[in-house]
Amino acid sequence: MQVRRNDFDVTNRIQTTDRESVEREINRLFRLLYPGVAHAFMEQAFADFAALYRGDYPGYQASDTGFHDVQNAMEVTLAMARLMDGYERSRRDSPPLGARLFQLGVLLALFHDAGYVKKTNDATVPSGAFYTASHVSRGAQFLSEYLPRIGLAEFQDSGAELLHFTGNEKEVADIAINNPLLRLVGNLLGSAEIMAQMADRCYLEKCRDRLYPEFVDAGIAVKHTASGDEVIYKSGEDLVQHTPAFFEAAVNRLEDDLGGVYNYAASHFGGYNLYIHAATRNVHFAQEVSSGKLQLRRTIPRLMPV
Repeated sequence: MQVRRNDFDVTNRIQTTDRESVEREINRLFRLLYPGVAHAFMEQAFADFAALYRGDYPGYQASDTGFHDVQNAMEVTLAMARLMDGYERSRRDSPPLGARLFQLGVLLALFHDAGYVKKTNDATVPSGAFYTASHVSRGAQFLSEYLPRIGLAEFQDSGAELLHFTGNEKEVADIAINNPLLRLVGNLLGSAEIMAQMADRCYLEKCRDRLYPEFVDAGIAVKHTASGDEVIYKSGEDLVQHTPAFFEAAVNRLEDDLGGVYNYAASHFGGYNLYIHAATRNVHFAQEVSSGKLQLRRTIPRLMPV
């Protein structure tokens, strides 16, 4: 079997550095689930995503975060579509999402990291990573303005609130979504964000070379206290060593806070969750690297234009 390529998804079929490849696969899933239903909302959303990340969206600069980049957004969006597909195909007596919520879910995944993109007046900010602690709220503000423009005005408030399932600014139980289906979309979104990120074939290399510099710009690497500075992550290598503990916390969040909906990936793939398998391999590899038995050697795909 062919070794998984560094710029491809967990199936080794979809090139996630290529926006159009991801869009085609999601459109394919949509057509199979909802034959004859137009997907204009998704087409427009992908076009607007590309404009935002390359700096052509009014009021915004081009994306400049190396870890939270186009490939990361594509991985999360693809995972979200697969989770929704798995739910729709295995839900039995549960209510369907339907085409409109499927499209909303895709749109939320596409723009889940929009809060990292600097506005045109952010002249003194070193990079979008500066907004790490507040990027979910910034993204929610973007969505509250964007959703009515694209024809999804009924989700203006709830859609923006759903973005908090991907972050830590609010506890999941405190997110103001009461509709059961919308909470399901939120749980799926939060799960897709965790799974896709940790299943990336170059996740460890990206943590070392791209995420750690983002943490430095965000002020997360060092915590400033009244008694002095406390080093949280002293290097990119140190961040890699924290991967097993992070994965343990992530699994707890997937199971307890997000309702275990990550298991719908197994329904999509025919019984096997390729995302959790790939993430677990990354964790084991991180343990081997930390012990000195192995070294990180994979080449991170270069940042691709959109």
